[in-house]
Amino acid sequence: MARQGWLASSGSSSSSASSSEEAALGEDTLHRVRVEQIRLLCGNLGSSVLPGILVALLVAYALRDNAGLLPLLAWAGGVIASKLFDYADARRLLATEITPGNIARIKRRLILLHGIDGAAWGWLAPLALDTASPGGSILVIGVLAGVAGNSMSILSPVMPAFVSFCLVELGMLATSAWHTREASLQVLAIAALLYVASLLVQARNSGRAARAAIMLRFENNALIERLQRQSEKTRQALQQAEQANAAKSRFLAGASHDLRQPIHAQGLFLEVLANTPLDPMQRDVVSRLRNAADNCAEMLHTLLDYSRIEAGVVTPQPAPFRPQALIHRISREMATQAEAKGLVFRLRESEAVAYADAALTELILRNLVSNAIRYTERGGVLVACRRRGPQVWLEVWDTGIGIAPAQQQEIFREFHQLGNPERDHNKGMGLGLAIAEGLARRQGLELTVQSRPGRGSVFKLKLPLATTPLPAQAPAPTPAGLMERDLQGLRILLVDDDRRVRDSMAHLLAQWGCHSIEVDSLEEAEALARSHAFDVVISDYRLRAYRNGTEAIAAVRRASGRDIGALLITGDTAPARLREASQSGIPVLHKPVAPAQLWEALLRLAATAQRVRHR
Repeated sequence: MARQGWLASSGSSSSSASSSEEAALGEDTLHRVRVEQIRLLCGNLGSSVLPGILVALLVAYALRDNAGLLPLLAWAGGVIASKLFDYADARRLLATEITPGNIARIKRRLILLHGIDGAAWGWLAPLALDTASPGGSILVIGVLAGVAGNSMSILSPVMPAFVSFCLVELGMLATSAWHTREASLQVLAIAALLYVASLLVQARNSGRAARAAIMLRFENNALIERLQRQSEKTRQALQQAEQANAAKSRFLAGASHDLRQPIHAQGLFLEVLANTPLDPMQRDVVSRLRNAADNCAEMLHTLLDYSRIEAGVVTPQPAPFRPQALIHRISREMATQAEAKGLVFRLRESEAVAYADAALTELILRNLVSNAIRYTERGGVLVACRRRGPQVWLEVWDTGIGIAPAQQQEIFREFHQLGNPERDHNKGMGLGLAIAEGLARRQGLELTVQSRPGRGSVFKLKLPLATTPLPAQAPAPTPAGLMERDLQGLRILLVDDDRRVRDSMAHLLAQWGCHSIEVDSLEEAEALARSHAFDVVISDYRLRAYRNGTEAIAAVRRASGRDIGALLITGDTAPARLREASQSGIPVLHKPVAPAQLWEALLRLAATAQRVRHR
């Protein structure tokens, strides 16, 4: 038998359509489609076996008086044998791997077997059509037409197999009807040929639908595979990005820690030097050095504020407060900066009481005001507090460079700056607004910006209005040590593995009248605590041998048998370290520590130590 196109029908339009479809498919996909068509046909055959056997037996019984029982039983046996063989062969094919090398042979086998099946059914026409009564003839015609129609739905996935079955079966019916020489049956022969044409068209459409469904399934499977591969690539890329980000964070945290150590020591040494006799020129130089050190410390503390937000150690403690007090305090500190640039710095008074964390709100407002002054060259800055219904709005207006609409969300990204391509350090680090937005988000507050390029900007922080009155302020405690503002005689154990920090701290503490002993490890601190009485232990957080200040303080307290006052000082900015230090319950100062901060912290600890001494 000459080879035919896999899905070619008797019409040339079908052949051309199939050819164009095949051309659009890859060889691998085309082979998989053909395999699925064969498997679909083989899977369909099981549903027709039992009905086919019953129909053949019933027809033999119904026509026994016309054509004879034995010939009809022989015919029925042939149909049943063909059905059973086809079914067994289909089961075998379903268990067989169909490859490009054997698919053509399997196709020819299906064409042959279903041609034989068509002949087995079609043999009923020459056997019974001449001898049957009109009713018997109708039965023969109806059975063969029905079998052909049923085969169309089963065999259409492999069109040549159906063509083979249909042409043989209905061809035998048409030939037998034509040779009867009866006009009615000859008309029936012509009708059978038309029925064949109709079935072929329907089979072609059904085969195309089956093919389209198979291709759609493959496309969906391919899409799912691509999505899975893309998802896996995305997961790997995300994992690599997270690893890179973690490595970057570790590097930055380590670099930040190592940078903070000498700057911290420098600030303490400069404080010691400033408290010694100096001539005017020396005092001016020291003042300039302290200003430079303060600028470095300010930038490092800005990074620390951002790290604390990212680490999640900022815990809002909302309470009623009057924002105007914050505005006055910020004004006293920052108005001179505005005046130095020739700017007008103005306030708008309000008695409104808000409900939020006052300290975090002050830090937000301080960053907004600092940003307004930094980006305003002429005109002025206005800081206002207004009540708007159930809210209190803190507003910072400026007449600065303004912000284009496309940039008004970008400015809240870390390290993003406008108009500073040269990265002028006098314009900050690009973290002020990121910190302000992070602190606002942490409190559940809304921070918005409105701006016009060249005209200025207004930032608005919206706070909830307090529903309870402002609590009366209790008088501040006045322990003797705090009132005297004196650290004379305070016995301090200092634990730090950096010699520069120990030396600078020792000089400053001695200048303040404290008695200090410096060690560089937890073990030394623990040993000293057994033989000396200390009032305060100050420890760096990161110590040698992977020990930390929390462990050192706990060891000193155990060795001394007393709950000694303690202070942690850390240069770490890694989120995990910040969380650990924050959760220790011990007061924490972050390097570089301003001498005034250290003084105030030691005063509080000295007051506690004095009460313990007098017990």
